[in-house]
Amino acid sequence: MNSSSHNTTDTNLSTGRSKVGAILRVTSGNFLEQFDFFLFGFYATYISKVFFPSYSEFASLMLTFVVFAAGFLMRPLGAIILGAYIDKVGRRKGLVVTLTLMAAGTLLIACVPGYVTIGITAPMLVLTGRLLQGFSAGAELGGVSVYLAEIATPGRKGFYTSWQSASQQISIILASVLGYVLNEMFTGSQILAFAWRIPFFIGCLIVPLLFILRRSLDETDEFKARSHRPDTKEVFKTTLQNLPTVLAGMCLIAMTTTTFYFITVYTPTFGKTVLKLTTADSLIVTIVVAVSNFIWLPIGGALSDRFGRRPVLSVITIMAVVTAYPTMSWLASAPSVSHLAAVLLLFSFYFGVYNGTATAALTEVMPEHVRVAGFSLAYSLATAVFGGLTPAISTYLIQMTRDPAAASYWLCVAAICGFGATQFLYRKASQQSSERAYQQP
Repeated sequence: MNSSSHNTTDTNLSTGRSKVGAILRVTSGNFLEQFDFFLFGFYATYISKVFFPSYSEFASLMLTFVVFAAGFLMRPLGAIILGAYIDKVGRRKGLVVTLTLMAAGTLLIACVPGYVTIGITAPMLVLTGRLLQGFSAGAELGGVSVYLAEIATPGRKGFYTSWQSASQQISIILASVLGYVLNEMFTGSQILAFAWRIPFFIGCLIVPLLFILRRSLDETDEFKARSHRPDTKEVFKTTLQNLPTVLAGMCLIAMTTTTFYFITVYTPTFGKTVLKLTTADSLIVTIVVAVSNFIWLPIGGALSDRFGRRPVLSVITIMAVVTAYPTMSWLASAPSVSHLAAVLLLFSFYFGVYNGTATAALTEVMPEHVRVAGFSLAYSLATAVFGGLTPAISTYLIQMTRDPAAASYWLCVAAICGFGATQFLYRKASQQSSERAYQQP
């Protein structure tokens, strides 16, 4: 082998290592976001008693899930404000800001005394923490996804962007393991008294490392090459002009957010309160699901690179509509750890393949100079309207219908929205491509 071949090989290896390093650094902030969001859902029954005491367990739990959902309602505001900021100043600087806000919200929730100590101030402070986290998360996912799309090698954008969500599964695994250990070490009363806060404090302790990783990011070449950097007013105007695309993007992501928050955030509560399984059983299943998500996400991204976004998205949504209620009904009729795992692994397959594809699709349909704001707004609206409300709506549907499988209705609605949005966006893209080709001399 000559020296030229050696140099080419060394260059390829160096480029590969730098790409892997960039993926690790940019997705590190996703860890904190999902780590805390999952913890809030898992410890919902304890948080409801500490901050929202009520005569009714159902009322306390609903209040907790409403506060959980409030964080998602802040996401669209964060998406448009912080997304515009990231489109103007760059991916690196903007993502440091989102991490700062997320860390502040997490610290606040970890430190707030309970209702018996400071009264109504306690739930108000918890709500403030959730709003800070939601505002930050509104642009976090968009910023990370666009960064990954812009550093992706040709023909592998789906695979690269899939690591945005794949990285979050690591945080769910760690949070579940911590929850399992705490469940084994402490009694229920001890967890209620203080131990539920321990994972939140652990999240705060890793913040300095996450800051170091984020600050070491390089700006993407694609962003640096731009001659025009839109100001906030221009970003707002362009985003409004493309509102149909943003709303279609919201429907596209509805399937992702609903499925994800059902199989991760709501699952532990569903297992304990509806199926009457033990906390340990629910946590073990959640760990298995997170591992499954981690595996399927990059596979889904790679499949979409190979076969196209539209076919993958269409097939998964059809499968979800057909199977959601029968599988949930089967689980409700014979609740067990193995049956819960089987159903959630099926939904995990849907989520992983679909989201591994949808993330890349959403980066491609947004106008280039408002890509972060447009992506973030679509994703945040989907999370606020669909994903963030999933625990509350699932709880409500089961309570009102007395049917433990009723949560599947919400999954079907989200899948139908995803199918319709896929057809709309790709038909529109095909028409625009034809128009451009016709206009060329």
